[in-house]
Amino acid sequence: MSDYFKDIPTIKYEGRDSTNPLSFKFYDANKKILGKTLEEHLRMAVCYWHTFNWPGGDPFGGQTFLRPWMESGDKIEQAKDKLNNAFEFFEKLGIPYFCFHDVDIAPEGESFSETEKIQKTIVDEISKKLETSKVKLLWGTANLFSHRRYMSGAATNPDPDVFQYAAAQVKMCMENTMFLGGQNYVLWGGREGYETILNTNMKQEYDQLGRFLNMVAEHKHKIGFKGLLLIEPKPHEPTKHQYDFDSANVFAFLQKYGLEREFKLNIEQNHAILAKHSFEHEIAYALSNDIFGSIDINRGDYLVGWDTDQFPNNVEELVLPFYYIFKNGGFSSGGLNMDAKIRRQSIDPEDLFYAHIGSMDTCARTLIAVEKMINDGSYENFLKQRYEQWASEKQLMTSMSLEDIHKNVIAKNINPQPKSGRQEYLENLINSFVD
Repeated sequence: MSDYFKDIPTIKYEGRDSTNPLSFKFYDANKKILGKTLEEHLRMAVCYWHTFNWPGGDPFGGQTFLRPWMESGDKIEQAKDKLNNAFEFFEKLGIPYFCFHDVDIAPEGESFSETEKIQKTIVDEISKKLETSKVKLLWGTANLFSHRRYMSGAATNPDPDVFQYAAAQVKMCMENTMFLGGQNYVLWGGREGYETILNTNMKQEYDQLGRFLNMVAEHKHKIGFKGLLLIEPKPHEPTKHQYDFDSANVFAFLQKYGLEREFKLNIEQNHAILAKHSFEHEIAYALSNDIFGSIDINRGDYLVGWDTDQFPNNVEELVLPFYYIFKNGGFSSGGLNMDAKIRRQSIDPEDLFYAHIGSMDTCARTLIAVEKMINDGSYENFLKQRYEQWASEKQLMTSMSLEDIHKNVIAKNINPQPKSGRQEYLENLINSFVD
């Protein structure tokens, strides 16, 4: 067995004045914020795929990461080696959760039956690890996009055999997630969309996806899985037209197929930006419609129109998203999954730690600022005052018709004058809470 992280010490909180790059400056897991510890509030998770599976390639170059479990050899033994190193990473980092796709943890076999047996072997190994570790599984998901069988989608594929294979894969992964104590199960759209309408029957594909998700919800109840079912909105990646473009698009889909009470959303920062929305917009929309579930916390490059999956490092970008989340009670079973990858030139074991340390510190700093913002109350008071007249005009939202309103405007000589939205004042106010 390899020992890739043997030279890395356990990461500890040393405070903002520490010069040790392998230490937390702000993420004190036991620090109380808004009545809970930082660890309890943030529920941060390492993503298995980018952290341990991504080889560092890009469209113009191949592997740059030379890790022992990526070398040639017995694939199952490599999966076990990767698992051992992953748990060493989790424990040295002090992270409370991790997330995985099924094919991240174990290789596929020559048939589905063989794949299922290999999965069971590795899932049993993970179960043994969980018995002696503090880390838990935040969520599991099936990879329905990488294999060539899914080049035309999974649930939306024109071939019913692909639909069936994907359904069997989700059943397997959902049951393994439940076995491992996973607190949520995610359906990540991948290739549920199309490149050109020339070869696409959109209504047929929407109906297939609706049927697929209904079966998933039915199976959740059949096996007694208590976690949330989550859908991750994403815009035009990798297909040009994704059926799960953004939060509003997914909510409309769920309502059409009677699933709005079965699924909530796992919202990713980078996907929100690619959909031409702000991160806080996507979160506020989900909260407004009671479909908020969890977060993939990362960032994109504003000069690159693609999902660059970089670790978050900007407190100012996260203050409003965190405000909406924690003002509304925070996470139930969801959390902050670091769905991010180090850059392909960051080839040392330490680089994985630097990235996660920075991300966890950034999220901790943001929540500390949000606590000040919530306790201060001036931002919330501004919003209340801006809409306070509606409290005395309840009939406008209930019983008045257009004719009633027309008469009212004439009788009361209503002639409203615009009031300042004070955007610059609010921007300054938000910035004042950031240390």
